[in-house]
Amino acid sequence: MGKLRFKALEDLISNSRELLEFNFTKRKASEYYGENVFDVDTMQKYVSKEAYKSVLEAIEKGTKIDRKMADQIAAGMKAWSIERGATHYTHWFQPLTGNTAEKHDAFVHIDKNGRPFENFDGKLLVQQEPDASSFPSGGIRNTFEARGYTAWDPSSPAFVIDDTLCIPTIFVAYTGEALDYKTPLINSLTALSKAATEVCQYFDKDVTKVHANLGWEQEYFLIDESLCLARPDISLTGRTLMGHASSKDQQLDDHYFGAIPIRVKRFMQDLEIEAHRLGIPLKTRHNEVAPNQFEFAPIYEEANLAVDHNQLVMALMKDIAKKHKFRVLLHEKPFKGVNGSGKHNNWSMETNTGVNLLSPGKNPKSNLQFLTFLINTVKAVYDHADLLRASIASASNSHRLGANEAPPAIVSVFLGQYLTKMLEDFGGRVSEKKMTPNEKTELKLDIGKIPEILLDNTDRNRTSPFAFTGNRFEFRAVGSGANCASPMTALCTAVAGQLEEFKIDVEAIVSKGVKRDEAIFQVLKKYIEIAKPVLFEGNNYSEEWAKEAERRGLTNIKNVPEALEALVSEKSIALFEKTKVLTNRELHARHHILEEDYTMKIQIEARVLGDLSINHIVPTAVKYQSELINNVQGLKDIFGEEEYKQLAGNRLNLIREISEHISSIKAQVNDMIEARKIANKLDNPVEKAKAYSSTIAPFFDSIRYHIDKLELIVDDEMWPLPKYREMLFLR
Repeated sequence: MGKLRFKALEDLISNSRELLEFNFTKRKASEYYGENVFDVDTMQKYVSKEAYKSVLEAIEKGTKIDRKMADQIAAGMKAWSIERGATHYTHWFQPLTGNTAEKHDAFVHIDKNGRPFENFDGKLLVQQEPDASSFPSGGIRNTFEARGYTAWDPSSPAFVIDDTLCIPTIFVAYTGEALDYKTPLINSLTALSKAATEVCQYFDKDVTKVHANLGWEQEYFLIDESLCLARPDISLTGRTLMGHASSKDQQLDDHYFGAIPIRVKRFMQDLEIEAHRLGIPLKTRHNEVAPNQFEFAPIYEEANLAVDHNQLVMALMKDIAKKHKFRVLLHEKPFKGVNGSGKHNNWSMETNTGVNLLSPGKNPKSNLQFLTFLINTVKAVYDHADLLRASIASASNSHRLGANEAPPAIVSVFLGQYLTKMLEDFGGRVSEKKMTPNEKTELKLDIGKIPEILLDNTDRNRTSPFAFTGNRFEFRAVGSGANCASPMTALCTAVAGQLEEFKIDVEAIVSKGVKRDEAIFQVLKKYIEIAKPVLFEGNNYSEEWAKEAERRGLTNIKNVPEALEALVSEKSIALFEKTKVLTNRELHARHHILEEDYTMKIQIEARVLGDLSINHIVPTAVKYQSELINNVQGLKDIFGEEEYKQLAGNRLNLIREISEHISSIKAQVNDMIEARKIANKLDNPVEKAKAYSSTIAPFFDSIRYHIDKLELIVDDEMWPLPKYREMLFLR
C-alpha cells in the first residue's frame, strides 16, 4: 500500500501537467442554453396547439392529458430527441435509495415483417413498469410483489443526455403508495399552493396559484483521482475514517473566495456547459472555506424543477470530474478537522401575479400579507421543528451538524434584530379586544416602514439552521449529498398545514362579527406569542444557547435514529394525512427505510475501518516497530552499556508507544466486531439503528485516535495511505 500511495502522487503530478495543456473552445452560454431540453418553448415547435395547450393546463392546473394528446406529445418528443442523437428513452425517477434510477429502452422496434422502425407513443411516455421489489419500500413491496409504476411528470421537462431521452417521472407501488422523493414533494407543493392561495385571497383576489421557489447552494470537495483510489475508506464510504490533520489546512482563511485553481476552473467550465445545455441555470462558482472545497449555486427555480436539476448536477459532477482526473466528494464531512459541506436550501413562495410572499411590500396592505406569511412560517417551524430535523438527518450529515461550520441540531429561526423587534412590538400592541381606529392606523403606518428597516439593516446569521435573509428563508442544515426533496417536502407540508390552521382561526373570529383585518391581527399576535421560543438572534454554536434552548423547551436531537422518529410521531402523521402528502403507511415505510439506511452505512464504515486497521495499519506499524527493534539491537552490539542506554532510551519508548497503539487498535476492532454481531441479531430496524448508533459508531473515533497517532510515528515512506497534507492541496 505504501508503494501505491507514492504511485498515486506520481500519477497526480502527471495528470496535472496533461490537463493544464488542455484548451477550451468558448461559446456564449445563450447560444446553447437549454438545447438538450424539451421545454414548453421547444415543444410548441413539435406538437399541435391543442396538445401544447393540454400540457400547459396539466402544469398550471394539474389536469390530466388524454391518450390522443399524449400520443402527439410522444411523437414530438421522439422526433426532437432523435434529432439530438437519441437512440433510447428512459423514465428518470428518484427512488428512496437517494440516487436517481433509469432503465433504457431503444426506440427501435420490429414490425410483423421483421422491418425495424422507431417507436415511442403516448402509452410509453405516460407510464412504465419498473421492478418495485428491487428498490427500498419499507415493507410496502415484497420480492414476490414486483410491480410498480413510473408516471410522467409534465411539470419537469424531458431532456437528452448522451444517446438517451430522459423523462422525469414519479415512482409508485402497484397499490398506489409513493416509493420515491418526487411524489410527496409534488403533493406538498400542491397542498402549499392551495392553502397559500386561500390566504392570499384575503389580500388579492387575482391570486389563483402559489408556487414554492428553491435555490440550492451545492458545496463539495474535489480530490485527485489517483489519491482517492489509494484510499479505500474514501472510495467505499465517501469520507476518511482515519488521517491526522495537516499542519496547514484552513487556519489562514486563504481559500475562501480565493483564485480558483486552473484545473478546478476547467472542471467547473465543463460542468457549466453541460448544465446549461440541460437548462440548469448555474450562476455562481467559488472556492469554499476548506482546502479543495468549492460551491455551485443556480438562479432560483420552481421547487420541483430545482430538485430535479440538483439531482442532475450531482450526477454530472461525478461524471465530468472523472474526465478531469478528479473525484467529487459529496459526503458532508469527508475530512476531519476542516469544514464540511452543506446544501443551503433558499426557499420562498411566489404568486401567479409575481409577488414574493416573503418580500416586504410598499404599503400597509401588502406588508400585512408579508407579515402573515412570515409569522405563519415561523410558527410552522416552531410546531414541526422535529420533523424538519428529521428531514435532514442522515449518517453522513450527523458528522456536520453541530460542528463549527454548520447549524446545530437545535432548530431555531433567525429574523434579524429589527424584524424581531418589530414583531415584538406588533405582538405587544395588538390586544384580543377590538382596536381603536387610532391604534389600527398607528399599527398600519409602522408596518409600512418594514421595507426600509428590513433591506437596509437586517444582518445575516451563518450559525442559524433556518434564517430569514431579506425575501426568503435559508434552510442551512441540509447536507451536501441529500436530495432536496426531503427538506422541501417537510417544510412545504408544515407551512401548508399552518396556513390551513390560520384560515380556520381567522374565520372563527370573523364569525363573531369581527372585521377580517382585525381578526388577522389578533391571530398573528397569538402566533407570535406561541412561537416566540424558536426565535434566536445569537450564536447558535455556543453552549449558552444549548442551555437556553433547553430552558425554552426546544429539542436538541443529536442522535440520528432518535431524530428520525419524528417522521412517525402523532403530530407528523396528522399533518401529512391532513394535507394529503403522505399516508400513515407511507410514513412508516420511509421511517423503516431511513433507519435501515443509517444502519447499513454505519455497518459499512465499521467493516472498512476494521479491514484497514487490521490489514494495513497494524502490519505497517509492526514493520516499522521491527526496524526500530533491529536498530536498538544494533546499538547494543556497537556501544557500551551506558552509552547504549542513552542512545536507545527514546527508541525503546517509541517501541512501547507503538505496541500500546497496536494493542488498543486490535482490542477495539475486536470489540467493535462483537458489538456488531449483537446488533445484527436485532430484528426491529429502529432498535438495530439505535444499537449501531450507541454501541458501534463510538468505536470509530477511539480507533481513529490510535491510528492517527501512529501516522505521526511511522516512517513516512512506509505509511500505506495518502495523508491529509497530500490530499487537501490540489496540484
